[in-house]
Amino acid sequence: MSGQELSRRFHAEVVGPVVRGGLGEIPYAAAMLGDGSDVLGYDDDISPDHDFGPKVQLVLPPGVDPEPLLAVLAQLPTRYEGYPVLYGSTSSSNGWSQGQPAVSTPEELFRARLGFDPAAGIDLADWLTTPTQILATLTSGPVFHDQAGLLTERREALRWYPDDVWRYVLAAAWLRIDQEEPFVGRTGGSGDELGSRIITARIARDQMKLAFLIDRRWAPYSKWLGRGFADLRLAPLLTPLLQAALSADLWREREANLCAASSVLAEATNDLQLAEPVDPAPRQFFDRDIRVLDAARLVVALTAVISDPQVRRLVDSLGGRLDGTHRLPGNVDQAVDSVDVLTNHALRRDAGPTLGLSG
Repeated sequence: MSGQELSRRFHAEVVGPVVRGGLGEIPYAAAMLGDGSDVLGYDDDISPDHDFGPKVQLVLPPGVDPEPLLAVLAQLPTRYEGYPVLYGSTSSSNGWSQGQPAVSTPEELFRARLGFDPAAGIDLADWLTTPTQILATLTSGPVFHDQAGLLTERREALRWYPDDVWRYVLAAAWLRIDQEEPFVGRTGGSGDELGSRIITARIARDQMKLAFLIDRRWAPYSKWLGRGFADLRLAPLLTPLLQAALSADLWREREANLCAASSVLAEATNDLQLAEPVDPAPRQFFDRDIRVLDAARLVVALTAVISDPQVRRLVDSLGGRLDGTHRLPGNVDQAVDSVDVLTNHALRRDAGPTLGLSG
């Protein structure tokens, strides 16, 4: 049984009747948001998640005394279907406390995981310093009960970037590809086979993440990146190209397949109509015997039409190169690869200056 189904049954059979009996007409929400592959439905027999078990977060409106409900919940069993019960917590390190019922307000639940309350507004620093894996678990995790919409407004606010933030992050994703796409041929042509393979893998990973951005889907962390990628609209086109690039013994084959994948992504970016379209065909890299997409063209096109004052100010403050390409660190996922930073909202916020953010 999946973690989602186990938790859904636990709420329906055990928690829900007790909560409704104890609250009467007072609205509540019950959900499974936050840490864990089971929140996204990616758990399986091999990887059931470290804290697998029935999970539930209980949310009450602000101003409602939770003590009567907690007293009733304390009488519930601490195990269900042979697994320990896990309740949502705003204080424990992983967001769940075993056998200890916890009740929070909507604001407390989201602040504990994001460091801000989406209902109070989401500024540019909030968007750029929040990893996509956190946004994925908060917007995709199952909600078992929420007739009063205690969670709906906040989840909808986090559904996707505003258009100009989207343009900025897309441009930064294309810039990452632009910065390394010639290196597959440069290393391979010089006999550095290992270097060529490593760069191929780096670009393939960036192309996968770019596909999530194009599909308006929050990418999970690395363990589940491939699993989530398989559900994307572009996956049937990209998967054989990326697999061929990663398995190729000749650098020319790696280069050709990566260029083909970039062309698919460029055409899909054009289809978003967020900027002037660019020719998605690969081309020669200056006068060298190397083929690239020349992804800088998409960077220029996307940044040129950004008009939101805050995002425009950030782009302009970062400076650029003679070819018109801006220097874009992007969001925290694109600039930082440390798990310990990405899973700590205080450290993520401190990374603001690294992203070009100030104040």
